[in-house]
Amino acid sequence: MDTIGFVGSGNMAEAMINGVLKANVYRPGKVFVSDIRPERLEYLREHYGVRTAEDNADLASSADLLVLSVKPQNMADALESIKDSVRPDALVISIAAGIRTADIAAVLGDLAIVRVMPNMPAWVDEAASVLFANEKAKTRVEIARLIFLSVGEAEVVEDEGLIDAVTAVSGSGPAYFFLLMDRMIDAAVELGLPEDIARSLVLQTGKGATLMAEKAAEEGESPAELVRRVATPGGTTEAAFNVFTGGNFGPMVTAAIKKACERSHELSHG
Repeated sequence: MDTIGFVGSGNMAEAMINGVLKANVYRPGKVFVSDIRPERLEYLREHYGVRTAEDNADLASSADLLVLSVKPQNMADALESIKDSVRPDALVISIAAGIRTADIAAVLGDLAIVRVMPNMPAWVDEAASVLFANEKAKTRVEIARLIFLSVGEAEVVEDEGLIDAVTAVSGSGPAYFFLLMDRMIDAAVELGLPEDIARSLVLQTGKGATLMAEKAAEEGESPAELVRRVATPGGTTEAAFNVFTGGNFGPMVTAAIKKACERSHELSHG
């Protein structure tokens, strides 16, 4: 599609703009961005060379592919501002958590709409994104997927209800890893390691473990099998695992992700 417009220019929108430009999916002159903050638009215009607008309706009328990248609490106002300006043949993509395709169609009309749950690693081109297309967008979902492949991996699901599970696993997921890293760094410092060394060790260990898990998956090996390879009976890893098991680590992780999924469902259904 010839032009892409972003209604809202927050962190995820900027990550996507950066991604599509680096991947040459779009040229700067074909990317439009709107925002209520003039200083934000000035930054994006100077840093990326994109075209900017303070009026959402003007932007919507110029975009073949329209990305709704406002915060969920601002979506109702954003939709009202563009409902009379969106092109009938536009492909609309929403990255706002908890906003269903039917909610968008109720305001904008019978358009091709794709709902997407990306995540924060889009900033380093390592996002895990999942897309759902409404009936009118099913034949065009690969166009939307191309946008998200520019910032990481992207999958498509046929059931919009699964987006709640996606939100709980990958949408919120980076924060779970950050929390574990933070606690590991604190523990290392308590054991006497200098904070800079502790941080370096934890970050490199996380990076190495992820790459190792990816390689193992390609060879048909699961994370559980990697655990067994590392945890030598009677060794240091097993000693740590005994504490995790005693604290119900596994059930706690499951319960936490289920709770996040329930909250996502609540937000989606008002």
